[in-house]
Amino acid sequence: MSRTAYLILENGTVFEGKAFGAEKETMGELVFTTAMTGYLETLTDPSYYGQVVIQTFPLIGNYGVIPSDFESDSPSLKGYIVREWCQAPSNFRCEGDLDTFLKESDIPGIYGIDTRALTRIVREYGVLNCKIAYSDEVDEKLLEEIKNYVITEAVENTTIKEKKEFKADNGTLDVVLMDFGAKHNICRELVKRGCNVTVVPADTSAEEIKSMNPDGIMLSNGPGDPSSNTEIIAQLKKLCEYKIPTFGICLGHQLLALSQGAKTEKLKYGHRGANQPAKEIETGRVYITSQNHGYAVVSDSMPANGKVSFANGNDNTCEGVTYTDMPAFSVQFHPEACGGPHDTAFLFDRFIKLMKDNK
Repeated sequence: MSRTAYLILENGTVFEGKAFGAEKETMGELVFTTAMTGYLETLTDPSYYGQVVIQTFPLIGNYGVIPSDFESDSPSLKGYIVREWCQAPSNFRCEGDLDTFLKESDIPGIYGIDTRALTRIVREYGVLNCKIAYSDEVDEKLLEEIKNYVITEAVENTTIKEKKEFKADNGTLDVVLMDFGAKHNICRELVKRGCNVTVVPADTSAEEIKSMNPDGIMLSNGPGDPSSNTEIIAQLKKLCEYKIPTFGICLGHQLLALSQGAKTEKLKYGHRGANQPAKEIETGRVYITSQNHGYAVVSDSMPANGKVSFANGNDNTCEGVTYTDMPAFSVQFHPEACGGPHDTAFLFDRFIKLMKDNK
């Protein structure tokens, strides 16, 4: 029999559910994702560092745990909220169940919550802090503690500690991937296109990267407030002076823009899911994209050398930038998306062409 668990929001709202996963109390920033598939990719996406994730799709766990689908070595999120937890997964690739995986990863979960009602609260009031607890007693001291929760040192806690190399069969291009909390599939997409990839820690200096003589630089996704990464932004500004072909994704997109003098802002509840429309400004074509971010580049703050290339189809926020004075571009969404959609994977081919043209 599952233990009763409670989700306590900073505004005093309490949801009752049942516990699964690790049995521990935790606090985090409450966010929701609208993806209908890919819960394993969600669980292992480093961009969820410090957050408690709500799955809006009601049934989670039905195909179990498949390690080859992981986007990082271990989860970075603080907690997991689902409507219905499937306790009998069925899939030919299944190697375990969700409850055991969460226990081994020390991640607490709650099921049996009305995730529709919970999501409407976040959508209405914006991102809220929360606590997963085993008592529904709420007082002012507890609410103040929840309100004061802040995600700190997000990139420092998700980047690799030392560089790693991945060789392609007959690789012809050398790419340095700056890891700000990178998803594994970014590296896979580069390798399968003939790139030898060297993944480096987020604090690697511009001089060290230049000394590696790369054909291109990949700036990865990652968690947290982009503007808090002041030293990384300073190094990216130096790196841009070398005019090395550069492609940024998600946090990498934001950090590149900040290095050029743009500003970022926190969104009311962010964009998280696999069904976000992104319109390419030049062609007018709309692509369905996977996204996971709570901050966005302020379009009006872009300097003269930055041209907005994509805009979100729902709220018109900046989804991409092309730079006119250097071989660099970036997007807010995830062209490497697993488990999909793959509509914008062609951007990796665009990066390959940029590197080859620059040789």
